[in-house]
Amino acid sequence: MDHRYALTVTWTGDTGEGTSTYRGYRRTHVVSADGPPDLVGSADRTFHGDRERWNPEQLLLAALAQCHMLSYLHVCVDAGVVVTGYVDRATGSMRTEADGSGRFTGVVLHPEVTVAGSTMVEAATRAHRRANELCFIANSVSFPVHHEPVVRIAASWP
Repeated sequence: MDHRYALTVTWTGDTGEGTSTYRGYRRTHVVSADGPPDLVGSADRTFHGDRERWNPEQLLLAALAQCHMLSYLHVCVDAGVVVTGYVDRATGSMRTEADGSGRFTGVVLHPEVTVAGSTMVEAATRAHRRANELCFIANSVSFPVHHEPVVRIAASWP
């Protein structure tokens, strides 16, 4: 089954000079799509961007973390693991070359998962492997995506 996605990226950084000089324009833009609120973006601060806005590198990292989480929750339901909390402090590494090109060299997801009971810890830990196999975004990138999960037991759960 094929799926299609559409969005619009609109540059908002013309300061009146267009791109007549490298530092004469802002990297600001708006990402919009039918339904969700607009997302304001820019380049990374290193590349003359606005640190108050999301940059493409952060959004790629967010897409990987979100996709893994959603795949993981699905796998846990199928495995009978009751997840009561999930937070991921994902990190990514990118290398730039002298010619101005660059690429991500790796991402590490650090999911901290809380499960309802101690009997679920082992299955909850194993579920990360299957979630990675199912993650559409992880399957679409050409760099490694590693996982360093921590599974905790909920203090009390009904």
